Amino acid sequence: MDRKNLLNQFLSICKRKDYKAAIEFQDKIKTLIPGKPVGRRIKNICGLDISFDKGSNRVFAAASMHSFPDLAIVEQKSIKAKTEFPYIPGLLAFREGPAIVELIEKVKSPVDLFIFDGQGIAHPRGAGIASMMGLLLDKPSIGCAKTRLIGEFKEPQNNKGSSADLIYNNRIVGKALRTRDNVKPVFVSVGFKIGLKESLDIILKCCPKYRIPEPIREAHRLSNKLRSDYKR
Repeated sequence: MDRKNLLNQFLSICKRKDYKAAIEFQDKIKTLIPGKPVGRRIKNICGLDISFDKGSNRVFAAASMHSFPDLAIVEQKSIKAKTEFPYIPGLLAFREGPAIVELIEKVKSPVDLFIFDGQGIAHPRGAGIASMMGLLLDKPSIGCAKTRLIGEFKEPQNNKGSSADLIYNNRIVGKALRTRDNVKPVFVSVGFKIGLKESLDIILKCCPKYRIPEPIREAHRLSNKLRSDYKR
């Protein structure tokens, strides 16, 4: 697999706003996802988030790198960029991906794992943003979404750490995971080169105080701050 060629194909589709080609690209790469778990020690986790400027194609992307498992902030980066691709359910990676690629080029610390505020294989074509970007960046990744895109599940018990299978087309594509007592679950799915059990364990360890994992919570704060500062 020529990863550079794949990345160039992806960026070209984003720029052309070619919706049909986007779906064909997902269908083409889904055999490469989720990939074989790398099984190495996770030392640095990078959370990613993008904030949109309503009424324009301007986006504000942020990365927050944290040491693991203590979650100390190692490095933070944010950028302003533009997106060509409109919002279409199931094609989020084509809207946010180019800004993420540009942002990651500015991150100096080594990345062992990405956490995305979005889906991994819990996606109609098994290729959500966490899976696609993990593949294109060749890094283990986890999807941790606030809402469900596909599948059915039973409510997990109310205590932190409880989970329930997310079922789609008669197979488990993720978990509804309770990260705090008596709060709504998040939806965790494998992105790339990691297993579901390890993904759940990492997400829980990244949620010492809040429902949302600290790396993507911090990235969200940064992207919103950049947007607010820009609009002043």
